[in-house]
Order: sequence, then C-alpha cells, then structure tokens
Amino acid sequence: MLSEEDFKNGQVLLIDKPLTWTSFQVVNKLRWEIRQRFQIKKIKVGHAGTLDPLATGLLILCTGKFTKKIDQFQAQIKEYTGTITIGGTTPSYDLESEINETFSFDHVTEELIQETTKQFIGEIDQKPPIFSALKKDGKRLYELARAGETTEIKSRKISIAEFEITNIALPNIDFRVVCSKGTYIRSLAYDFGMALNSGAHLSKLRRTKIGDLKVENAESIEAFIENLKTE
Repeated sequence: MLSEEDFKNGQVLLIDKPLTWTSFQVVNKLRWEIRQRFQIKKIKVGHAGTLDPLATGLLILCTGKFTKKIDQFQAQIKEYTGTITIGGTTPSYDLESEINETFSFDHVTEELIQETTKQFIGEIDQKPPIFSALKKDGKRLYELARAGETTEIKSRKISIAEFEITNIALPNIDFRVVCSKGTYIRSLAYDFGMALNSGAHLSKLRRTKIGDLKVENAESIEAFIENLKTE
C-alpha cells in the first residue's frame, strides 16, 4: 500500500499508454489523481521518454525524488513493434496527417523488404520528423510545421541493434525494432519507404520495452487509479 510519503520519496510507475493520449496528458492525469487521493497541493511527476499520441505501450513515470532518475531511463535501449504501410507518405510520417503522395509498390517483394532492412542496422544518420517535439529557436518543430513554416532539420546519429520483419501483408509490413535513445520510428518508416523506392508511413506503433522494463508489467491508467483509491 503506497502512502503520500512513498510517492514523494519516489516511485517508478509503469503505464501502458492508450491510443490518442499524449504522454503529457498521462502525467497530468496521474499527478491530479495522486494529489486528490492524498489531498496535497504539489507532487512531482514526470515521464521518461515521449510516446506520440498515435502510439501505445510502455510509458515510465517517476514521482517525487525519483524524477531525478528520468535521464537514466531515457538513455536506455528501447524496443518497439508496429506496422509500416508502404505506397504513401504523410507530412508527419504517421497517420496524424493525411497522405500527401502515393507511390506504386508493385516491385516490392519479400526478398527486397528483408534485404532493405540491412541498410538500417547499426549506427545510422537519421533526420527527426518535422512534426516532432524537438525545439528550434525556442519553438517546437510541430508548431512550426502546423504553421506551414519550412525548417531545415539536421540529421543525427542513432543506433539500431535489431530490425526484424515479423509479417508481410502488403501494403502493410509488421516489424520489431531495438534502438537507441533519440530514434524516431516514424522517420525509420519514412526512410524505409524511400529505400524501397515506394514511400511509406508508420500506421501502428507500440513500445514494448525500455531497458529491462516490459510493457507486460505495466498497468492501464484506469487500473492505476483504481489501485490508488483502494490503498
């Protein structure tokens, strides 16, 4: 049974983030619930690595003094599963924006798909999506993108340890990726489509692991709130 002091001294909460929620909304919701439960004015809560609204899966939240550990969690290797849909690109590289260009994928074979994954193993240069929370000149890139401003984004070094194709049912390609901090799976999907000479976007994403922590051990927001009320 967790007390007010437990949350203030520090807890690591594993949450299975639902679809459409932002990571910030999850933090706000849990912080509010903890404050209500113990009738306190303030409690520190932060997350260790953003998940996009259209992604689900493992979100690590730290409370109280453990918010100092956030950087440690963010630096860890992450695992994702998801679906890349070839034949069309979107400005956001996922389904947050509509398809803006279509491509033929008649030439794409299973052999080509498997062979192309090899280009993305190891240390590679990757450009983050224009629709991202990174900042330029004090503004979030997605704010500039939504305002119609074009921005030059520099590529950066990331590392992909594993890129496994788990199922092919064109135009959908299911995958599993193990990657370093700072990797954008949306950018990987876009770049993969370009490498296939077809164009692609990310249509589904789930974070399954951060370091040794697994989504199977995470709880839903509803379950956390229910447990909090019964403690």
